[in-house]
Amino acid sequence: MTFYHWENQDLILSVHLQPRASQTGIVGVYGDKLKVKVTAPPIEGQANEEVCKLFSKTFGVAKSQVILLRGESSKNKLFRIQSPKKLPNFIVALHTF
Repeated sequence: MTFYHWENQDLILSVHLQPRASQTGIVGVYGDKLKVKVTAPPIEGQANEEVCKLFSKTFGVAKSQVILLRGESSKNKLFRIQSPKKLPNFIVALHTF
């Protein structure tokens, strides 16, 4: 199983989140999840908010198009990216249109 799949035009991402990291960014594939580090602590949704901002920039969509489907208080999360405008190389290489 891979860390993402498509549901029509939406990209579903399975994410392993590491809060309180030294910097924010997408690390790479971690097992069957995409590993993401954020500097924010996992308090009052701050880390989730930072992931949404990161994915918004990465996929070229508004923050409202990045939806946390599952894992609000877990390190393992499921995100929906509604109609991404751009795809990073690690997804483009694996997905053919």
